[in-house]
Amino acid sequence: MGFPRSLRSTSRTYHDPLHGAITLDREDPVEALLVRLIDTPEFQRLRRIRQLGAASLTFHGAEGSRFTHSLGVMAIARRAFDRLLQSNPSLRPYRATVLCAALLHDIGHGPFSHTCEDIFSSHHEQWTLRILEEAPAIREALADYDPELGAALRQVYEKAHPVPIVWQLISSQLDCDRLDYLMRDSYFTGASYGKLDLDRILMALQFDPDSGQLVVARKGITAIEHYLIVRFFMYAQVYHHPKNLAATWVLEQAFRRARERYVAGDLLADDVVSDWFQGVGDRLSLAQYLAADDSVFVYHLQRWQRHPDLILADLCRRFIDRDLPKTLDVSHLLPEQQTALLQQLKPRLHQSGFDPTYYCGIRVSWNRGYTLYQRGIKLQHDKGLQEISEVSPLIRTLTQPLQKTWLVYLRDVPPDLPADFLA
Repeated sequence: MGFPRSLRSTSRTYHDPLHGAITLDREDPVEALLVRLIDTPEFQRLRRIRQLGAASLTFHGAEGSRFTHSLGVMAIARRAFDRLLQSNPSLRPYRATVLCAALLHDIGHGPFSHTCEDIFSSHHEQWTLRILEEAPAIREALADYDPELGAALRQVYEKAHPVPIVWQLISSQLDCDRLDYLMRDSYFTGASYGKLDLDRILMALQFDPDSGQLVVARKGITAIEHYLIVRFFMYAQVYHHPKNLAATWVLEQAFRRARERYVAGDLLADDVVSDWFQGVGDRLSLAQYLAADDSVFVYHLQRWQRHPDLILADLCRRFIDRDLPKTLDVSHLLPEQQTALLQQLKPRLHQSGFDPTYYCGIRVSWNRGYTLYQRGIKLQHDKGLQEISEVSPLIRTLTQPLQKTWLVYLRDVPPDLPADFLA
């Protein structure tokens, strides 16, 4: 039996390490809806999905969840939107859409976050849309507030909402998602690169009523330059850290080998993992998809350490014990030289008893501090809107892509490097 309304708290508070107390007021219909969405099983599942996948094997504090991040994105979106609302009351009808879209933007993530997508060819954006449409608790909560809200959220996630600022606050070159994950991932990894001046950034955001876009006041350009530099370094030093690449490599090879053994009929897995091995990416049922989380997958990796298939057992052990491959930066070599280095390593692995199919390879990472993705960032001044990279030489520099190429190999069998390798 529920408590009488008079005994229920009218607010819900989440104490966040970055944003402090995130308090939702149930007397506000929009915030009451947010509380209801947070309490659904689909959203609570995000507690069991790590924000940074396998990155905790590189940065031991990187154990924050998608749940925590999603609350943070909603908190920033509320600050940004409510501030814009003060000078643009015409935006009020979109408050529920923006805050719900911020809260639910990652609800479709699978185990190990983005790594899961590489392993199983899934797309969390598609699963987010399916959850909105197929999960009864989510669908009913949205419909009870407004029968059109679900369709409006789809427009946001497909970047098709008729008022661009509504989706730009969620997914653009300057959005609340990026602001939270840069700050949060910096905090949990212990990296100093992600310290942003969030207050100044939010003060710089403006609404352009003529185009309906999110724009930046000219006085805020320095804060935006800093944000883009932070993003560049976080990708270079955290997200694309060579140990992250190595950890992800082992995880991918372990599940690749496990699927091969499952297809061959000599691997035991519970119904959840069996469904994922039999399904292809986005063709699982919603129930099959939502049943999987990090704990389910890690449990199987722990079990498979004792599998009679020595390759599978070893790959699982390496991930569980953090016995990771080494990585060598070969970016300065020509592609044919990189391939030659990999090819000369394979027979040496064979001689040492390792199958080179699973124990060596090439990994490529790309980093660009700023792109014109989804209209870029527009600067507001007296003569109208101007692309920010046309005004800032610093940001123009960040548009240049940086490619890094890594050779993944076992420390037990290092590559035979030519004498002039470092020349």
